[in-house]
Amino acid sequence: MITKLSAQDFLEKGETIPMIDVRTPAEFEQGHIPGAINIPIFTNEERAQVGTKYKRSTKDAAVLLGLELVGPKLSVFVRRAKKISIDGEVLIHCWRGGMRSGSMAWLFETAGLKPSLLVGGYKAYRQYIRKSFSKPTNLVVIGGYTGSGKTEVLHKLIEMNEQVLDLEGVANHKGSVFGALGQADQPTTEQYENDLAKIWLEFDHTKPIWTEDESHAVGSVWINDVLFDQMRKAPLLAIIIPKSERIKRLVKEYACFDIEILKQMCKKIEKRLGGLKVKKAFESLDQGDFATVADITLDYYDKAYGHGLDTRTTQEVYRLNIEKDEPEKNAKLLIEYLKKLN
Repeated sequence: MITKLSAQDFLEKGETIPMIDVRTPAEFEQGHIPGAINIPIFTNEERAQVGTKYKRSTKDAAVLLGLELVGPKLSVFVRRAKKISIDGEVLIHCWRGGMRSGSMAWLFETAGLKPSLLVGGYKAYRQYIRKSFSKPTNLVVIGGYTGSGKTEVLHKLIEMNEQVLDLEGVANHKGSVFGALGQADQPTTEQYENDLAKIWLEFDHTKPIWTEDESHAVGSVWINDVLFDQMRKAPLLAIIIPKSERIKRLVKEYACFDIEILKQMCKKIEKRLGGLKVKKAFESLDQGDFATVADITLDYYDKAYGHGLDTRTTQEVYRLNIEKDEPEKNAKLLIEYLKKLN
């Protein structure tokens, strides 16, 4: 008997039972349930062939073509499923919970496995996770000017067993024009949302959830509107650290990169910095004076962030003046400050 599961039940079972995504590799790459294994019924090219046949001929002709393409691969599907199954159990989904996942479930059941299907497929999963971002929560946003060590503060909060949604960590990007340096490739925006949702669903939303102040875009990915709205309504604790401390951090983080790459990054914000400042930055890079480069770029970022901080109307903003860039100490300070607010 093939069991049918809601998105919530599917994800809960997916914590211990393998999830098989039978969509094409291209669909899987665009976005998939974190932890799912791709066993595609069709290759990208085969699915295109079947789709063309359906449009130009009939549904029956498309089905027959599909059977011809898939037939030689059936034993391979079964072997792979048996290899990864847990006590014979597997979870299966396709895009809408239709023919692809239904056919694979029938095959696996015939071969002695115990398959369960996601009702509504990946589309239902996407609807479920998007709705989850609107649930009542207890977000706390950490703000502060560029170079304040906010990411490291978040990591210290994790070490202190606090709940943290690391938006930049999941995005593989530090937010600024320099943010991609030293990072892995970014996921698609769809996959970014899926990865964030996995973390989000595991939180206890009655307790504080710490995250970093971000704009809608983190590099090339986009924070969905519902989560971004939650962030804008949450209290913002801005750690205000002297510019001299922030310059030290930026030099430490970016002076290790090739000078020509750093010049390319500066060039990207030339219109905002101005030609003279970019020229000065280039000269400083050639001289190994990374502190001056950091000082120049902070002029732009500080003005932009300061304006944003001053003009927020839907958010409680609390400024914490801190003398030193000491992430562990500052993480503890934030925890204590939040306790006083509550």
